[in-house]
Amino acid sequence: MLIADTDTLQDFCQELEGAPYLAVDTEFLREKTYHARLCLVQVAYGEHAAAIDPLADGMDMAPLGRLLSRTSTVKVLHSASQDLGIFLRSMGHIPGPVFDTQIAASVCGFGHQPGYAGLVESMLGVSIDKTNQATDWSLRPLTDSQVDYAIGDVTHLCVIYERLLAALEERGRASWVEEEMNALMDPAKYRVDPETAYWRIKIRRPSPKNLVVLKALARWREETAVERDLPRNWVVRDEALAEIAQHFPTDARALARVRGLKESVAAGAYGKAILAAQEDALATPEEEWPVPSSSGPPPAGTDSVVALLQALLKLRSEAAEVASPMIAKREDLEHIAMGKLTDVPALSGWRRDIFGEDAEALVSGRLALTGSSNGALEVRLPASET
Repeated sequence: MLIADTDTLQDFCQELEGAPYLAVDTEFLREKTYHARLCLVQVAYGEHAAAIDPLADGMDMAPLGRLLSRTSTVKVLHSASQDLGIFLRSMGHIPGPVFDTQIAASVCGFGHQPGYAGLVESMLGVSIDKTNQATDWSLRPLTDSQVDYAIGDVTHLCVIYERLLAALEERGRASWVEEEMNALMDPAKYRVDPETAYWRIKIRRPSPKNLVVLKALARWREETAVERDLPRNWVVRDEALAEIAQHFPTDARALARVRGLKESVAAGAYGKAILAAQEDALATPEEEWPVPSSSGPPPAGTDSVVALLQALLKLRSEAAEVASPMIAKREDLEHIAMGKLTDVPALSGWRRDIFGEDAEALVSGRLALTGSSNGALEVRLPASET
């Protein structure tokens, strides 16, 4: 059903107060805003399922907030990050505990980051009608087709959750997923610090001078985007900020030569703010300027070691039936190959158990990859240790 008034929502939430878990999904828009605009919340457990309209006149979402805040109830979502970010902003906290079926499916042999429709088809044999997938959820009234589509997302999710939970218990991997869920609960994951916003902008071979200006520009853009509730690139695009930080234009005329920055923008309030941010940045004492990360080619032989680690990763991921990107990324392998072993995700938790420990042993020579009689690779101790 579609819930569009507070009294009905209150009754619905009371019926679900004792539920051990709730399947939850959201529909939102963020193409024209900095913050996602919540347009619909779907909740289901057992025979109860509803789409809740936060945009309905007079709707008070507090009953749902209280229900989702119950720590005795697991909130089940698929690809949860965006939904949890929305809840964090609207509720002031993340409504844990949470269970992400995409992560659980990834460690149960369903590939890396499986999509919801594909997971429903492979696990339940049901094909989802995607007609309403790209709909504008902010428009009212909602059609019956939209509501059916939205509620279907959470009713299928209930069955998937129960089957994945059983599969995790059977394989002894419940603790693996618990590690991942704890990471999802960290509010810092969903907040952008204006002071570190420049990290997301690519700039070729930056100097400290480039970076101190880029940092100031990115901070100004982030704060402006938040204040005006606009997408970052609607304020100024990444490429324009990077070019400004490399060429240091000193007036509106020079600023107007930056690709992607209109002359009217360069001569207007944004242009003045950009030049002021640059000026303030360059006035910062040089000892406080950001230091570029070490650049240049990796040490000789690194690529060969990475190739060995990739082969080991393939063997271990196939044996565990876990998609290899879920275990280790290319960056992890490069760090291991160069002996940079601090804060490498692949070297901790369950990832270490199935790959990380062997990866360290391979790099240190305590483990070897050898060919077998059938042409396959095998992991063996070196001859000196056998």
